Order: sequence, then C-alpha cells, then structure tokens
Amino acid sequence: MTTAVKRKQLHQYLDATDDNKVEAIYTLLQNDIDPQYECTPTELNMLHERAEKYLKGETQTYTVEVSHNKIRQQRKGHGV
Repeated sequence: MTTAVKRKQLHQYLDATDDNKVEAIYTLLQNDIDPQYECTPTELNMLHERAEKYLKGETQTYTVEVSHNKIRQQRKGHGV
C-alpha cells in the first residue's frame, strides 16, 4: 500500500470516526503536530540579557550580507 493510499484512508477514517477516537489519535501525535519548546530559566535569562544589550546598542550587529561574507571567509581559510 502506498503512502498516498494510507493518507487517503486516514483522512476518510478521521472524517468519519467519533470525537473520542480523534482526541485519542491527536493526543498520540500532539508533539509531532504542535511541537513546543520550553526554555530553561538560564536560557531565558541569556535571551533577555542579549535583547537588552541589543536594544541599548551595546552589541555588535551584522547585516545578512556581512554575515555571509564572514562565513565564506572562514570556509576559505579552512579549505571548505
């Protein structure tokens, strides 16, 4: 059975089945459907500190073009 056929059958099943089964299937797949990432307190503090420095103009920022050039230079220096 091809993946396309399996998808079609799953769609038909979900459209016709009762709400309890839909809830059960959704619960099984919830992390894949709606992944959520939670930062640790340390990560949140780091992000807040970086944001504050950025907003105060205390950090060095680069345009996309400058960033790409820096990456290309690094790659050339390492033979990549």
